[in-house]
Amino acid sequence: MTAMPTDEVLATLRMLQGLDLPAHGGRTLAYVYDSGLADADAVGLEALAMFAGSNGLDPTAFPSLLIMENDLVALAGDLLDAPDGFAGSVTSGGTESILLAVLAARKGSDHPSPSMVLPTSAHAAFHKAAAYLGVRAVLVDVDPVTLRADPAAMAAAVDDSTVLVVASAPSYAHGVIDPVPEIAALAAARGIRCHVDACIGGWVLPHLDVATPWTFAVEGVTSVSVDLHKYAYTPKGVSVLLHRTAALRSTHLFASATWPGYTMLNATMQSTRSGGPLAAAWAVTRRIGLDGYAELARRAREATLAIATAADGIPGLRVLVTPDSTLLALATDDSCDAFTVADEMLERGWYVQPQLSFGDLPPTLHLTLSAATAPAVDELVDDLSDAVAAARAAGPVRVDPGVAAVVGGLDPASLDEAGFARVLAAAGLAGADGSLALPTRMAGVNALLDACPPALREALLVGVLDRLSRPTPRGPNGNS
Repeated sequence: MTAMPTDEVLATLRMLQGLDLPAHGGRTLAYVYDSGLADADAVGLEALAMFAGSNGLDPTAFPSLLIMENDLVALAGDLLDAPDGFAGSVTSGGTESILLAVLAARKGSDHPSPSMVLPTSAHAAFHKAAAYLGVRAVLVDVDPVTLRADPAAMAAAVDDSTVLVVASAPSYAHGVIDPVPEIAALAAARGIRCHVDACIGGWVLPHLDVATPWTFAVEGVTSVSVDLHKYAYTPKGVSVLLHRTAALRSTHLFASATWPGYTMLNATMQSTRSGGPLAAAWAVTRRIGLDGYAELARRAREATLAIATAADGIPGLRVLVTPDSTLLALATDDSCDAFTVADEMLERGWYVQPQLSFGDLPPTLHLTLSAATAPAVDELVDDLSDAVAAARAAGPVRVDPGVAAVVGGLDPASLDEAGFARVLAAAGLAGADGSLALPTRMAGVNALLDACPPALREALLVGVLDRLSRPTPRGPNGNS
C-alpha cells in the first residue's frame, strides 16, 4: 500500500460514504437516530475528535473519562429512578450492556447450568449472550394480541436454574412495553435478578405519559440498560448499564494479575476503550439537557402516532399493535407484501426495515421515528401510501419453486461453502467470480429467507455475512 495525499484520502472517504444510507435528515428509520439539532451534532463530533486518542482502560491515566462516565451514570440514574447506592457502567452499546447484565447474573449464582427466562420478543442480544456465556435461554411466548410478555407463563418457566428474567421497555420489533411490575415481582419472589432492556426506550419513555411502570421505581428490577446513541442522540457507540446496588454490579467487574504485565482491571467487556464516544455523549447530553430531551421525545412520539393513524387508513396496510413509544410495526394484507413495500419506500428515499415472519406473526415493516422525521410526516405518509399502492399493483412477491426446492433440501447444521454456492447460483445471486451479488430490490431475497425455518435462515445469513466480509483483492502495487 502506497501513501495517498490527504485530499485524495478525504475525497475517497466522501465517495465511500455516498454508498451509505443517510445518517441525518430523518429518512433512515432504523440504525440511526437524528435529533435534527445541528449544533448538538457539531459539539458531539468535536468532543469525539478531541478525546478519540484517550483510553478508558486506566481511569488514573485519563481521569477526565472517569469524571464524564460518572456524570453520565448519575444522569441516567436520575432519569430511571435509581435508588441510593446504585452503580453503573458505560458500555459500547446495547448488546454489550445486555451481555454484562447476563454475565453479572450468571456470576452471581453458583448454579452449574444457569438459565434465563425471556419473552420471545426480547432482543436477539440475549440469544447472543446465551451463546457466548453459556446461560441457557428459556423462551416464553408473548400474549398473541398485545404482543407483551406473559408474566404467568414466565413464572411457570422459572426453575432452580433461573438466574435472570427479562422484560423490554419497549420491545424493538413491536414497540410495546412488557408488564414489568408483574415480571419483577415474580423474580423477587424467587430471589433472582430482573433486567429491563430499555436500550431503545430508556431516554424517551421518562418524558412521555406511560401507563406501565418500568424503571427502578418498580421493586424487583435489579438492572436497566439504556443506549445514549439512540434517543439521547449521541454519536455511536454509548450505552449505560445500571444496577440497583454496587454489589450487583460487582459480578461483571474483571481483574487479572496472573500474567507479568499490568494488572488488567475492567468494568466492561472491553479493555482499551476510546474516550471519544464517551466524551461525545457527555457533550451532547449537556448541550440538549433534560428539557430539550422532553421536547424531542414529544416530537418523535407525535410523529409515531400520526403515522400510525394514517397507516391504518391506507388500503392493504395496518398497524400490528398500538405503539407505546416511538417504534412502529406495520403489516400488510394478502394484496401485497411488506418486502416490496420496503423496496418501494427505498426508491422514494426512505429506509424502513423489513422484519421477517415469526411464529404466527406476519412479516412487518419496522419504523424507528426520530425527532428529525417529525417535520416530514406528511411526506412520509404520502410516500407510504404510494409505495403500498405500487406493491398492491405488483402483487405479493413469490419464491421461485426451483429455488425453494434447492433451499428446502439444505441441512442448516451441515451447510458448507459448496452448498451455499449452490443456493447463490439457484437464486441468481452469484457474481461472475463466485462472489455475492445482491440485487437493488431485496423483496425476492427477503421472501426466500422468510420461507426458511429460523435455523436455516440463520445459516444462510451467516453465509451472506461471510461472503460480504472478505478482504478486497489487492492490485499489483499492493493497493486495494
